[in-house]
Formats: sequence, structure tokens, C-alpha cells
Amino acid sequence: MNNLLKRTLISEAGLEAIILRVPIGLILAAHGSQKLFAWFGGKGLEGTGQWMASIGLNPGFVMALLAGSAEFFGGIALILGLLTRPAAMISAVTMLVALFWVHWGNGFFLSSHGIEYALALLSATLALTVIGGGRYSLDRYLIGTYTRETNYE
Repeated sequence: MNNLLKRTLISEAGLEAIILRVPIGLILAAHGSQKLFAWFGGKGLEGTGQWMASIGLNPGFVMALLAGSAEFFGGIALILGLLTRPAAMISAVTMLVALFWVHWGNGFFLSSHGIEYALALLSATLALTVIGGGRYSLDRYLIGTYTRETNYE
């Protein structure tokens, strides 16, 4: 368990991680808040759930709750650099579903609701899964606290 925790939290990344984490986290959290809370012109869980059911993602309400939670809470976690790799991976899976289930048949460009935007978010979240939270993250603080308390340095 010790090794898994260390591999999850330790990251040698520097500024590149925070430069990627914060804007991607903001984008994801904003989109998730549209789905969960109907903020920023979103439809909330009920409306998003109905739309998801209409495109075959059933049960729609549960799918809206899962996608909205992955985006909102995952986005907040990315901003903070808290459990960055798991948050990024969950967000990447969400973007993969969006890319293939929602946008694939619409071409490439965002103007036609194509894959362009979902692909960019998928790429960014996959990159964060690989590089981790970096030097300026709560992950770094957590692993430092953990190693000091358990003498695993």
C-alpha cells in the first residue's frame, strides 16, 4: 500500500503541472457545475439526465450525476492538486465517453459539436494522469506529511 500511495502522489513535475492543472480544472469544474447545479446556463441534473437518456446514456439521471460529479469534483481536485492522478484519470474516462458517445458523429470542429474540444480535454487529463500534481500541489504536501509521520523517506 505504501508503494501505491507514493506512486500516486509523488510527481517530479514543476510549473508545467500547475499551468495545465488550473485551467483544465476550472473548465471541468464549470462544466460539472452546469450538470449538477444548473449554474452558468446549465440544465442541472434533471435536464442533463433527460438529454443523456435521449442520446442513449441510460439511466440518464445517474449518468448526469456521474459525469457532473467527475467533472466538478475532479476539476476542483485538479485545481488544488489533490489526488491529481486519480482525478485526472476519472476525468479522462468521462472525456472519452463524451468524445465517442456524444461528439464522434459530428466531425472534428467545435462549431459542429465535433470531437475537437473533448479531444483537447482528454489529452490534457491524460497528460496530468502521467505527470501528476507536481511540486505545487496538495499531493506534494500529503506525501511529505505521510513520509515524515511514517519515516518512509
